[in-house]
Amino acid sequence: MKIFKIKLSVALLFTVVSCNSFIDVIPDNIATLEYAFRMRSTALRYLATCYSFMPTMGHPTGDIAQMGGDELWINTAFNNPPIRIARGGQNVNSPLMNFWDGTNGGSALWTGISQCNIFLENIGTVPDMDKYEIRQWAAEIKVLKAYYHFELLRMYGPIPVMRENLPISASGEEVRVHRQPVDDVFNYIVELIDEATGSGDLPDFVFDENTEYGRITLPIALGFKARVLIYAASPLFNGNTDYNNFRGKNGVLFFNQTYDVGKWEKAAQATKSAIDFAEAVGHKLYEFVPGIQLRNLSDTTLIQLTYRGALTERWNSEIIWANPNATSSVSVLQRYANPRALDASMARNTAPNGVTSVPLKIVNLFYTQNGVPIEEDHTWHYNNRFDLWVATEDERYNIKQGYTTAALNFHREHRFYAALGFDGGIWYGSGKYDDNDTYWYEGKMGQYGGKTAISYHSVTGYYPKKQSHYTNTIVNNTFNSTDYPWVMLRLTDLYLMYAEAMNEAYGPSNEVYHYLNILRERAGLPTVQNAWANFSRIPTKYTTQDGLRDIIHRERAIELAFEGHRFWDLRRWKTAVEEASKPISGWDVDQASAVGYYRERLIFKPDFSLKDYFQPISEQSLLVNKNLTQNVGW
Repeated sequence: MKIFKIKLSVALLFTVVSCNSFIDVIPDNIATLEYAFRMRSTALRYLATCYSFMPTMGHPTGDIAQMGGDELWINTAFNNPPIRIARGGQNVNSPLMNFWDGTNGGSALWTGISQCNIFLENIGTVPDMDKYEIRQWAAEIKVLKAYYHFELLRMYGPIPVMRENLPISASGEEVRVHRQPVDDVFNYIVELIDEATGSGDLPDFVFDENTEYGRITLPIALGFKARVLIYAASPLFNGNTDYNNFRGKNGVLFFNQTYDVGKWEKAAQATKSAIDFAEAVGHKLYEFVPGIQLRNLSDTTLIQLTYRGALTERWNSEIIWANPNATSSVSVLQRYANPRALDASMARNTAPNGVTSVPLKIVNLFYTQNGVPIEEDHTWHYNNRFDLWVATEDERYNIKQGYTTAALNFHREHRFYAALGFDGGIWYGSGKYDDNDTYWYEGKMGQYGGKTAISYHSVTGYYPKKQSHYTNTIVNNTFNSTDYPWVMLRLTDLYLMYAEAMNEAYGPSNEVYHYLNILRERAGLPTVQNAWANFSRIPTKYTTQDGLRDIIHRERAIELAFEGHRFWDLRRWKTAVEEASKPISGWDVDQASAVGYYRERLIFKPDFSLKDYFQPISEQSLLVNKNLTQNVGW
C-alpha cells in the first residue's frame, strides 16, 4: 500500500471547469498547502481535487462493472483491462484495474483518501469562509472519504483504515499498516457517514444546479449509508465461512464466521430512512412525458421510454446521485451501445462502434409478458424458444411486422424490448418519432447492422439499447448523442435494497411486495402475487423467504440492467461462482439466413472461482509493506 505523508511542497490542486458539473477538473500546478487554503476560491479547487479521484464510471472499457463481468461482452479486437479481467487475465504481477496503486485503469483511491484527509485538516483555516460553509464542505468530504474506503473494501475485502495521514516523522513500522477485519472497515465507513449526516451540515439539494451537480447532499449520504449496510449484511461479508482462516500477519481474522440477521435489520432501517427522506425532498419514480415532436405514441412505447429514461434522462426526479464527471465516458458508452446502422443511409457508417453485446444468458433473465421467468411461465413457449416466428401486427411496437426472428423474442415484458436491441426489434427514436413509422434493427450478415468486419457488430446479436438515449442520431457518418451523467444511485435501487433487506430480516410481507409492485406497475406488469399465482409453475414461490429472495435478485437484474450493479451483486450474494461461470453465448452472427443465424453459439466459457470475489494486491505492494496479506487464491 502507498503511504502518503503530508509534505507542504507537494499538493495537487485542480481548477473547476464550467461544464454543467462541479467535479470536472483539470490540474492547476499550485504547489503549497498555504496557497491552497489561503482563501475560499483556492479551497474550492482543493475540494474539487478530492472529488476528482472518483473511479471512471460508465465507460465501456474503463469501468470494471461494465465489461469486467458477464453482463456485457465485446469482441476480441478489444483488450482493455476490464475485458481482460472478464476473460480470466487478472494477475498479481501487474493487476488490472488496480485501485490499490492507481494503475492499469484503476483510480488512485488511497491518494484520494489522503487528499480528503489533508482537506479536513486544513479547511478550518480558510479566513474568508463562513463557518456554516466550512462545516458543509467538511461533511461532504467525510462522505467522499467513506465512499473511497467502500470502493476499496468491495474490491479487496479487508483493507487498512486511513483515519488520518501519517506525519512525516512516522517510523518505518508505523507506515507498514495492517489490513483490518471487514466489520471494522464497515463500522468506520458508517461512522464517517453518521458524522456527516448527524451534524446537520449537508444540504437537502444543491443550490446552484449549473455548477454544483455531483456534490454530496443529505439524500446522497443517507442512500449511500443504506448501500454500505446492505453490503455488510450480504453473504460475502456476513458469516462467510469460505474465509475461515484468512488472517493478517498479526493473526487477526478478517471475516466474521457467524451469520448475523441483525445486520439485515439495520440495513432495512437505514434504507427506509433514505427512501423516506428522498421522497420528502421531491425524489420520485421517473415517468416519461412526451414532447410535441413525438407522435402516435402507444402505451407500449411510453412504458419502454420510461424504463430507458430513468437512466438516460439527465437529472430526472428519480436520480439521487450521479457523476457528471463521467459524462464523457457515457458518450463513448453510447457509441458502443448503438448499432452501426439502422437503414440504408447509415449502412457504410462507422460513427457508432456498435460493439457492446448482451449474452443470451442475460437476455433470458427478462420476464415473459406475464411477469414471471421464461422457464417458469406455464403459458410461454420455453421449449420452442429457438424456433423461427414471423411478427404480426400485434407485435408491431416491439418487432417489425412481417419480420422473421427467434421465438425467444416474442411475448416478453416491456423492459425486454426497452433494454435490448435485436434482429427485427423496433429501435424507437434516432430521428424517427412517429410510433407508426420507426426504425428496426437488422443484424444478420449482409444486413444494415450486421457484421462487416472484426469490429463494428454485436458478437451475440443483442445490444444494450437501454444505455442509448432515444434522441441519438446518425447523420452523414456522424453520431450525435444526448449524453447524461452516470447514475450512481436512484430511487429504484433503494426500493429494491429495502425489499431485499426486509425479506432477509423478516421474510415475505406486504411491505416487501409493495415496493416490488411499485416498480412492476410502472413496467406494465401484474403484481408479484398475481403473476406467480396465475402463471408460474411454482405458484407459491413468492410466499417463502428463499423463493422471494430469487424474485428480488431477478428484479434487480432486470430493473438495473447494464447500470453496473450485476458485477457487484453476484459477488456480495456469493452466487458468482455459479452465475458468472455460465457460458457467454449468442446467435451465429456470421450467417446471412435466419436459419443459420438463429443457432446458439458458444463465445467464451468463464471460470469464476473463490479467488475472483476479490482482486489481488500487487506483489510490489506486498514487498513494500511486509504486514500486508495477499487475498485468498492469489
